[in-house]
Amino acid sequence: MQRRKFLALASVAAVSLGLAACDTPADAPAAGGGGKTYIAIVSKGFQHQFWQSVKQGAEKAAKEFDVEISFEGPDKETNVQQQMDQLNNAMAKNPQALALAALDSKAAEGVLQDAKGKNIPVIAFDSGVDSDIPIATASTDNKAAAAEAAKHMAELLGNKGEIAVVGHSQTATSGTDRRDGFVDYLKANAPDIKIVDIQYADGDQAKSTDAAKSMMTAYPNLAGMYGTNEGAAIGVVNAVKETGKTGKLVIVGFDSGKAQMDAIKDGLMAGAVTQNPVGIGYETVKAAVAAIKGEKVEKVIDTGFYWYDKDNIADPDIAANLYE
Repeated sequence: MQRRKFLALASVAAVSLGLAACDTPADAPAAGGGGKTYIAIVSKGFQHQFWQSVKQGAEKAAKEFDVEISFEGPDKETNVQQQMDQLNNAMAKNPQALALAALDSKAAEGVLQDAKGKNIPVIAFDSGVDSDIPIATASTDNKAAAAEAAKHMAELLGNKGEIAVVGHSQTATSGTDRRDGFVDYLKANAPDIKIVDIQYADGDQAKSTDAAKSMMTAYPNLAGMYGTNEGAAIGVVNAVKETGKTGKLVIVGFDSGKAQMDAIKDGLMAGAVTQNPVGIGYETVKAAVAAIKGEKVEKVIDTGFYWYDKDNIADPDIAANLYE
């Protein structure tokens, strides 16, 4: 089994920065000032542990590079307007750099143009931004990670059968890449596996459960299902349990979280791909600091991924990147 390795980061158990901005609630305005270099970070979300892990990595880098950060995100990863309000609030504080994981790249274009006009470097992270303005993107290679999930799905199904996909977004780059990487791998490497349907449910567990049930009803010969983020994957798990099809479908997922980890340990899910959220946050701030100093920044900063299942979930390299 081939796994992609990425640069190991030091443990970031609990970092206290003494920066009020680091504890900013999701709907509060950014807080710059204090004499330090200020970097505004606006994420796709805030409540989920994944984003808290990204925040943790950003805080670690902020302490290491002696800069001030704010970290905000909307309450739900479908609330584009709330993210836009947070972006506008952040720009009003005149940050030296802006970091963004866009829910809707088109909606954010005006803010990006504003930053460009003010010579404020923009660093994209996680899903990135569909724009030429960001000078770097720190993220998982979502297409490659999704291809890894597809590879394991194909192996588990013996390279044949009908499968379906529950996606979490048709607008965020992470959503489309996790779909396309999966689909493209199967087309190229397992042509006897047929993807009969793809539905989108905003990463919401309840919606994902309903979508999965709908596809199970429409396609009774389904042999497997893939969920493109935690909410989608757990929605599939819930649908399988509720319809009494436990053990009859191969389920693979993306991301981590306690529910998904438990499903893998219990044998309900075959496995999933995990990102490196702490590394995403750390590399985002590191790149922003370099950009502010006028130093060269790599256009694409690949923060890596792992495939994990019940056989390797306790591996130290993997366990360090499973976010509950």
